[in-house]
Amino acid sequence: MARDSKPSRRRALLLATVTVTALTMGSTVLAELPVQAATRPKGHDVSSHQKNVDWSKTKRKGARFTYVKATESTTYKNPYFWKQYDGARNAGIIRGAYHFAVPDQSSGRTQAAYFVRNGGDWRGDGWTLPPALDIEFNPYSKHKCYGMSKGKLVSWISSFSAEVQRLTGRHPVIYTNYHWWKTCTGNSGAFSVDHALWLARYDESAGSLPKGWSFWTFWQYDNSGGLPGDQNLFNGSMAQLRRFALG
Repeated sequence: MARDSKPSRRRALLLATVTVTALTMGSTVLAELPVQAATRPKGHDVSSHQKNVDWSKTKRKGARFTYVKATESTTYKNPYFWKQYDGARNAGIIRGAYHFAVPDQSSGRTQAAYFVRNGGDWRGDGWTLPPALDIEFNPYSKHKCYGMSKGKLVSWISSFSAEVQRLTGRHPVIYTNYHWWKTCTGNSGAFSVDHALWLARYDESAGSLPKGWSFWTFWQYDNSGGLPGDQNLFNGSMAQLRRFALG
């Protein structure tokens, strides 16, 4: 994803096909046989860059889920959020909200509370994905790790997660890429058991996974394509996506 004050990142190769051998949420195995990419639910993520999305058209083009940017730090709310979020649901698309983290501006707990108050809540209706934390390189900071140590960043993520879980009953999905995670958290494996991974990687395969995760739940594989915003896949079937939304 990208900060709403700057266009999204470079284009990259589109995924052709990929297989997966297992999909596990916590300790529950959701799939044991390989699943072809063509059978996986397609999705995307949007922010204020996409403005007024035609959700009926998006559904016809194959979207089955979407994540909508809600907030950034404690100073920004997506002005299109509710129109995008409710529009997706009204079109029959499973949707969730994400928060763009800026850890050097305020605590994880503070940003989590701001996020949940402004769209990041969760309900077990089968149409709402768990809240998501977008933590990655900040294009506007001269410090690629926000000027924070690996330990402090891990603590910040833990604080954010704990508050989201307390307020919503769900641990947040973590959106990141392998390079940032390795560089800025020391490739921490502290979150792999309770947090689904949303992996950002724009090439022919999902590639290296952050420590502890043996699979990705969502894969953002391109920032341009048939659906508005960034292109994503869910690592399972439509029935499994609904179960994941239900919690």
